[in-house]
Amino acid sequence: MTKQEKIAAFNPNSAGLRDSNLFGLPFTPEEADVVIIPVPWEATVSYGSGAAEGPTHVMEASVQVDLYHETFPQLWKAGIAMPAVPEDLRALSRDTREKASAIIASWESGIDPHTTAEGRARLAAINDACNRMNQWVEAQADQWFAKGKCVGLLGGDHSTPFGLFRAQAKRHEAFGILHIDAHMDLRIAYEGFQWSHASIMYNALSIPQISRIVQAGIRDRCQEETDVADGSQGRVTVFSDMHLRREQFAGITWDRQCDAIIAQLPQKVHISFDIDGLDPTLCPDTGTPVPGGFSFAEAAHLLNRLQQSGREIIGFDLVEVAPGDTDWNGNVGARLLFHLCGVLARSAGRI
Repeated sequence: MTKQEKIAAFNPNSAGLRDSNLFGLPFTPEEADVVIIPVPWEATVSYGSGAAEGPTHVMEASVQVDLYHETFPQLWKAGIAMPAVPEDLRALSRDTREKASAIIASWESGIDPHTTAEGRARLAAINDACNRMNQWVEAQADQWFAKGKCVGLLGGDHSTPFGLFRAQAKRHEAFGILHIDAHMDLRIAYEGFQWSHASIMYNALSIPQISRIVQAGIRDRCQEETDVADGSQGRVTVFSDMHLRREQFAGITWDRQCDAIIAQLPQKVHISFDIDGLDPTLCPDTGTPVPGGFSFAEAAHLLNRLQQSGREIIGFDLVEVAPGDTDWNGNVGARLLFHLCGVLARSAGRI
């Protein structure tokens, strides 16, 4: 069947089929306008684990999402699909995670792993494996961009979108990142890991095409990260959770605050959404939950205002969704993923 024949035959009101693709849709990645790259990776996580299962967890929960989206009612017809989760990458993540756990234990014991031959060898192996993951993501993104797809990424920990940033840098002379997160992720090679999940935005600054990183919802940082932001010559702008709440308590509306955040972004924008940017009641099992954060409605409104501003959304990543004892984390992650797909597809003129 062609894509149009599948659209004509598909009943969006029926229960989602578990042997289908994301959101119970019948499309293959080749047919879908929006392709999601699954990255089952959590090699350098430093607190809670489980993010490597994010793609599978969200896929399973997505079949419960009803397909009528109030803001993007025709979204399902554009087609959203995710290739199979790469098991070899999951296995590499598991192996690398074991090595990283030994390094973290060394730090926690007061021993700098750089001072021992074994520690240096482990760090080199971890950094090499993470670089291989980056190269795989970049190659996947290159492939789907070449086929004219809108591309999103579903992690995995927050280190995973670096390869996507590099692929976008080949296609855009300049773009910005709207970074929604509880953390600044500006640590320099955190715990000795060049590609740490806590270093993704510091590493992003190494890409000259990334002209601006606008961070929203930050509520946990260290002095090093503050210094990196302050010394970025305007490339990093921070809207902390405390700052935003203080303004709201003084009567400034969220709508006005969204416009102030968006005003700092250039014309082309990638959305990097760590799910711990939300209130942790919405994502209790994410790796590093922090009190505070956005409600789902606040996050969705910010994304809508970004799309409505006329800026070109060139991609997104959703990371740090980790399963718990229930389907709650995956449920929230799947609904946020659906909304991100709508924002991207609308910006690209696919719906």
